[in-house]
Amino acid sequence: MQRRNFLKTGSLAGLTLSTLALSSYNSPSAQQKSAITDDADDFVLNEVTIDTLQQKMQSREYTSRSITELYLKRINDIDKNGPKLNSVIELNPDALSIADAMDKERASGKVRGPLHGIPILVKDNISTGDKMHTTAGALAIADNIYKEDAFIIKKLREAGAVILGKTNLSEWANFRSTHSTSAWSSRGGQTKCPYILDRNPSGSSAGSGSAASANLCAIAIGTETDGSIVSPSSVNGLVGIKPTVGLWSRTGIIPISKTQDTAGPMTRTVKDAAILLGALAGQDAADSYTAASKGKIAADYTQFLDVNGLQGKRIGVEKDGLKVSPQMDPLFEQAIAILKSKGATIVEVELYKQIIEAGKAQFTVLLYEFKDGLNKYLGTANSKVKSLTDVIAFNKQNEATAMPFFKQETLELANAKGGLNEKEYLDAVKNTTEITRTAIDTLMKENNLDAIAAPTNGFACCIDLVNGDYDNGFSFSSPAAMAGYPHITVPMGYFNDLPIGLSFISTAYKEGDIIKLGYAYEQASKNRFAPKFKAVIG
Repeated sequence: MQRRNFLKTGSLAGLTLSTLALSSYNSPSAQQKSAITDDADDFVLNEVTIDTLQQKMQSREYTSRSITELYLKRINDIDKNGPKLNSVIELNPDALSIADAMDKERASGKVRGPLHGIPILVKDNISTGDKMHTTAGALAIADNIYKEDAFIIKKLREAGAVILGKTNLSEWANFRSTHSTSAWSSRGGQTKCPYILDRNPSGSSAGSGSAASANLCAIAIGTETDGSIVSPSSVNGLVGIKPTVGLWSRTGIIPISKTQDTAGPMTRTVKDAAILLGALAGQDAADSYTAASKGKIAADYTQFLDVNGLQGKRIGVEKDGLKVSPQMDPLFEQAIAILKSKGATIVEVELYKQIIEAGKAQFTVLLYEFKDGLNKYLGTANSKVKSLTDVIAFNKQNEATAMPFFKQETLELANAKGGLNEKEYLDAVKNTTEITRTAIDTLMKENNLDAIAAPTNGFACCIDLVNGDYDNGFSFSSPAAMAGYPHITVPMGYFNDLPIGLSFISTAYKEGDIIKLGYAYEQASKNRFAPKFKAVIG
């Protein structure tokens, strides 16, 4: 969950950004002082892609082990020392042995696919049946070493990926308090944005966003209920894909919402995101939502990577995203100009006004589903804490360490709810999902659209453990989140070295369509720049 302010107000976020001094709207300034060193960051794997790593392993310039060792050293240098991003909550003690096994397979002539030997970081609410813990960042279940891999982790291992470790997150995926600070957890502490270190990398997939952007891994995985992939991807200069709910299984992932939860790729390029998306898609008998994906999953999502993919497309632009602030508006105007220059037709649309009632019902849905899903997960977990009631009691008994900055009123609200047969819940689901899907589907059909676009969100907030998060002005996560529809964000530009993303959303299982648009825009704009680890703006 990301849009905590959205949940707090029960309505869509406002569109006012605090006034900031105007600066360059394009690439970060080369003269800005780095928090690491005045010299350039010369990490040999900076901005490397999956394809390049495969080529280097094929030519024997590198092995999976040597690549894994480089990333482990990078994590030590950047995450635990130096800028201290604090994005990795736990390293995998088996990472090097997995890499060795993949190297042996390659030497024998077996290459499983594009992820063979590729190091990856995964969010700490995704269970791994190994020596690592799965905690959602919560001290309450810090003892949980889950008995088996989540379904998508099984597919990762089958694909030959090397799981480097787990990433920090907003505790309980930012579903603990209405006064929380994103990217903070009682187990992992506060994660930082690698572009400006006093800025929040957003949540809840904060560690995955910060780590992938800072080149601590080749690729990363986050999870989203509403904004938790696309928001940290946007403010960390990444490509993020929130798939259609059901494209990726949720089995083994600590849940918030069965109707909205999904994991998804967080990468530095659209192609890498497409590779990861296809590798982990698939039906899972334990997750009934994946049954709807039968016959709708592409064998390979890289087939949609077309530099001319914008030609002849009709893209609806959300009107509420056109006039946000003097800082964001020029970036979005430039993005629209690029879309037009590459052959797209732009149509202004009003989606947000149609889904206000859905937004009001969303929080109710999540409260019910969180209680139901978490109790089921904890019932099978290897933790002394076996229920949401136990979590709340643990936090009260350990308030100084578990709740030093904000409390747990969201957990308490959820625990007070009944079962999923309650009329309040059933009505809220209908009002959330059906209203949003109808609004998106109708806009798309009536305007003959291929996608709807808007800025992904506002610029990164300052870290504030006293007052908690503040509204950064805009978010486009909720429509696709509430509908369960796919959403891609691609780097759109910078203000004072802070990145921001451009979003494309569409209807169910249209990942290929939005990947095509995102890739064509990415190749035309080239807006991804590696972070400089500046201490502050200016």
